[in-house]
Amino acid sequence: MAQNHTTDPSEVRALNSIFEQWDMQAMPRLWNISGDPCSGSALNGTEFEGPANPSIFCDCTYEKNTTCHITKLRVFALNKRGVFPQEFVALRYLTVLYEVFPTPSLLFGLSQFTFSYRRHRVIDQNYFTGPLPAFIGNMTALTSLSIAQNSFSGPIPKELGNLKELTLLSFGSNNFSGTLPPELGNLVKLEQLYIESCGLSGEIPSTFAKLINMQTLQASDVAFSGKIPTFIGNWIKLTELRFQGNSFEGPIPTSFSQLTSLNALRISDISNVSSYLDFIRNLKNLTELVLRNALINGSIPSDIGEYQSLVTIFLGNNSLSGPLPSQKSNLLQTIDLSYNYFSGSFPPWVNTTSQLNLVVNNFTFDSSNITSLPGLNCLQRNFPCNQNTPLYTDFSIKCGGPQMRGNDGILYEAEDSALGPATFNVPITQKWAVSNAGFVYGTLDQSFVKTSHMQVSGTDVTPKLFETSRQSPGSLRYYGLGLQNGPYTVTLQFAETVFVSRTNQTWQSLGRRVFDIYIQGNLIRKDFDISKEAGGVNIAVARPFKVNVTENYLDIHLFWAGKGTCCIPELGDYGPLISAVHAASDTPTTPGKKSRIGLIVGIAVPVGVVILLLLFAVLYMRRKTSEKDDNEDLLGLGPRLNTFSYAELRAATKDFNPSNKLGEGGYGPVYKGTLSDGRVVAVKQLSVASHQGKSQFVTEIAMISAVQHRNLVKLYGCCIEGTQRILVYEYLENNSLDQALFGRNDLHLDWPTRFNILLGTARGLAYLHEESRPRIVHRDVKASNILLDAELSPKISDFGLAKLYDDEKTHISTRVAGTIGYLAPEYAMRGHLTEKADVFGFGVVALEIISGRPNSDNNLDPEKIYLLEWAWTLHENDQSLGLVDPRLTEFDENDATRLIKAALLCTQASPMMRPSMSRVVAMLSGDIEASTVMSKPSYLTDWHFQDVTTTTSSFMPDDDTSESIVVHK
Repeated sequence: MAQNHTTDPSEVRALNSIFEQWDMQAMPRLWNISGDPCSGSALNGTEFEGPANPSIFCDCTYEKNTTCHITKLRVFALNKRGVFPQEFVALRYLTVLYEVFPTPSLLFGLSQFTFSYRRHRVIDQNYFTGPLPAFIGNMTALTSLSIAQNSFSGPIPKELGNLKELTLLSFGSNNFSGTLPPELGNLVKLEQLYIESCGLSGEIPSTFAKLINMQTLQASDVAFSGKIPTFIGNWIKLTELRFQGNSFEGPIPTSFSQLTSLNALRISDISNVSSYLDFIRNLKNLTELVLRNALINGSIPSDIGEYQSLVTIFLGNNSLSGPLPSQKSNLLQTIDLSYNYFSGSFPPWVNTTSQLNLVVNNFTFDSSNITSLPGLNCLQRNFPCNQNTPLYTDFSIKCGGPQMRGNDGILYEAEDSALGPATFNVPITQKWAVSNAGFVYGTLDQSFVKTSHMQVSGTDVTPKLFETSRQSPGSLRYYGLGLQNGPYTVTLQFAETVFVSRTNQTWQSLGRRVFDIYIQGNLIRKDFDISKEAGGVNIAVARPFKVNVTENYLDIHLFWAGKGTCCIPELGDYGPLISAVHAASDTPTTPGKKSRIGLIVGIAVPVGVVILLLLFAVLYMRRKTSEKDDNEDLLGLGPRLNTFSYAELRAATKDFNPSNKLGEGGYGPVYKGTLSDGRVVAVKQLSVASHQGKSQFVTEIAMISAVQHRNLVKLYGCCIEGTQRILVYEYLENNSLDQALFGRNDLHLDWPTRFNILLGTARGLAYLHEESRPRIVHRDVKASNILLDAELSPKISDFGLAKLYDDEKTHISTRVAGTIGYLAPEYAMRGHLTEKADVFGFGVVALEIISGRPNSDNNLDPEKIYLLEWAWTLHENDQSLGLVDPRLTEFDENDATRLIKAALLCTQASPMMRPSMSRVVAMLSGDIEASTVMSKPSYLTDWHFQDVTTTTSSFMPDDDTSESIVVHK
């Protein structure tokens, strides 16, 4: 049939020029068959997504069916090079560059239809370079634009905001720089935005609040900072959201509870402020829930069984606690809850879930459940298997492959089990173990073993060792179990056998594999890139690390923190990749040594016992008994702490040099020290003159070892050598909150920072009161006991005054311990101790943070000397904001009003009128309204204040000692 139409000549010239610049030709016999581009398959569109590549599609209905305009253009995966030509402007009718349609997929044997998007890519998967030109903003007919997986660079032009017909925009996997232009908020018809690994940074513009038609946002591996925008909660059409590998601060907005259409939610690697799972209660359409390493506290909602569409849950590396939910849906078959604080018994569904990872929690095991998940008992937080009777001094693993011996003579044991997305494996020897947590979405291939037939080169390598490697799309851990304590060398063997060389300048060469390496919980290498380390692909690289084993186990963690490309060259080509692990003790061993030692011990022990008994009876019974009791208290606290020698701590602190002194705590001085492994620590030395004795030292160790939370100071270990009693803590770079607020000028605490400090402290106390087992009252909540890390996140310190209390009981303390100005009246006057005493102290700290001044200051006007009195005076006169620190040039008045109201509620006279700390957290987060503040407390109206800031008072002495309360200024 003869053609009665022709293509617009200007478009023909533009198309020919573009093809010439990109060194391309039309597909023979498919289109351009008559010299006119709009012919053949370009008219019926049947080959646009087929073999016709490059291809175009035309609309010939213009000017009474006599003129054709090019409306689609596809140049897909041809590895073409060049820049974005200006001739594109002439293709003014170009509209659809990207289409979607549903394709069936299979999820773990559960046959169902899910919608995945296949793209009609224009110039995806090539190697186009240079900037994205501003003139692209003139192509206003575009409804879809995709330039993903290229090497474009420079800023995103603000002119993209002119393309107001766009429903789909994709520019991921490029080398752009700068931030998202606010003008993109003008794309109000946008439904899909794909920007993973694009190179941008900064905050998401507030103008994006207008994108209420958004259905899919994939923004992983983009260095976004600040908070996750609350306005995303108004995108009620949203079905998929991915924020992984960003630099967001928490919390996850509670407004997300409005996203009831959400099917897939993936958020990970949140910093500073923690979140709870309350926001998912309305999200009953979820199929995928990934909140990994996201500072999630609390427990799993008890109604999780009502989420009938849920297929996968990944909640690893958080601080979730409590029992496992009693029910779940049958569809939910992939569950990762590793590295949390779950406890209690196993519900029946544990035995019927195909993929379940519960390693490193607080479960207890007996004959009723030890066979439910074989080996899991070895991989709990205390790693109990062979702990007291270590059997091994080394282990070697061929990751993802069969047993083999290397050229180095080492026999690498087989680690070739079919690890799934959420699983672990402990061999029968219990010598080592492996754990995996990660799921490749959109593919059926969940084998996590990569096989290569390329020859791997390098120095002193065994090429066969690298034919297979273990890959994980999330968290891959190898454990050594039952190891003798002491120094070890851990050698990790890598080779990048999946990607092609970055010098190829093809789209396949754009792949980046980035992951972190932790050993014994310490970050050893951040953003580790195998090909960079080795100097290319298919080159072996061995990385040895010196570590110290102190608890008879070794934990090697390769962690994908959401960074790097996800889909180059294939979907799922990301995350840790490792070929072999070898760990060996650095302590020399002598053949037959154990047997000789056993013989010596067998003979010597009976004689030694008799001698020691005589010595105890005649000379040292009372003193040795006392010391023995103290040491047994210290060593009988459940899972053993790291123990340090006194000589080691003397060396770390340079003989407790005064120049390293950080301050004076209730136990005595605290020093900064550097351990032999390079860790900087805080060393708290028990003073001989301290009123607090060894029993309270034991109490502090027990309290801290029983709880773990991001807002609590971490205890590394202790020294119990002779009469020495020393605690070793993590070192917090910015010292205490009182120094930052009242004593130092080099730290500027702006309003968001103060708010986060307040919220983090509240979360830490809520954990102590309501989530830890046993529950704990701190008893001395004050600004000097809140330390600040490098990111100015708060951590509560000094548990030496802590008291345990039962769920249904209050306590009358025979000895009051605390600091005037922070003491709750019922505790100070009657020794009546509940968690509400901490709530009172928190209320005072909150007012100090808001006002930037201590709770009493004689240098101020008489009506302002006592902070609580002044706060109430301002409140009663509707001038509460007058309390805000004048150094704060900017602050949120609504937040400030809410915080002041919460602080006044916390300092009510009656403990019954004070909120719980969990309610305080909800008030600060804006999840609930603060209750109406009552009248001024009676302790302010009835008591006559006198200056006590220079005196020391004793309260309720007991039989053997009196506890003094000192006001710190």
